[in-house]
Amino acid sequence: MGDERIVVAVDGPSGSGKSTVSRRLAAAIGGVYLDTGAMYRAVTWAVLEAGADLADPDGITKVALSTDLSIGTDPAAPHIAANGTNVDQPIRGPEVTGAVSAVAAVPAVRRHLVARQQAIIAGQPRIVVEGRDIAGVVAPDADLKVYLTASAAARAARRSTEDATDTAATEADLARRDKLDSSRAADPLRQADDAVEVDTTGMSIDEVVTRLSDLLKSRTSS
Repeated sequence: MGDERIVVAVDGPSGSGKSTVSRRLAAAIGGVYLDTGAMYRAVTWAVLEAGADLADPDGITKVALSTDLSIGTDPAAPHIAANGTNVDQPIRGPEVTGAVSAVAAVPAVRRHLVARQQAIIAGQPRIVVEGRDIAGVVAPDADLKVYLTASAAARAARRSTEDATDTAATEADLARRDKLDSSRAADPLRQADDAVEVDTTGMSIDEVVTRLSDLLKSRTSS
């Protein structure tokens, strides 16, 4: 692929394999990795720490704008801190998971974080960015846009294995988040018109990474 600048946008619902695949692809192309979902989760953690009302968009926005995020983009060891506190573990807990959709639905929060994400992308020669609105909003000019998906059962099985939770409960929670994320007014979860859908059901991580690598090579060599 030479030395050209590369931006890859990876969207999709929870449990589709975005994080692992994106990190491996970033390493394969000698680039960095940005988990935009972690940014929303970190802000959600700060909102909860501040005791803000999840039904108060203005209160949520105030916390979001005052939260200092430190984002590590090394695909081998990504990390995130909020106001000087490493939040890699707490942002994956049930409390943040249950509240993040409400925080992410606030338009002012999205505008603030999208601007930060775009600044990070602009400063990197090669980057793989994953989230729910990357191809359509954050990086509409990405060299490759991919929408990863999988069956509800496969997604729930993967996530429950990662979190050591009940599969049925996990599937119900994923369905809840899917509905909230796809129906919000600001930047809803949906596949961009020019994104390539890759159904990862039954595919190994290596197979998915190979598929995306092949797609990227075809785009950058044309």
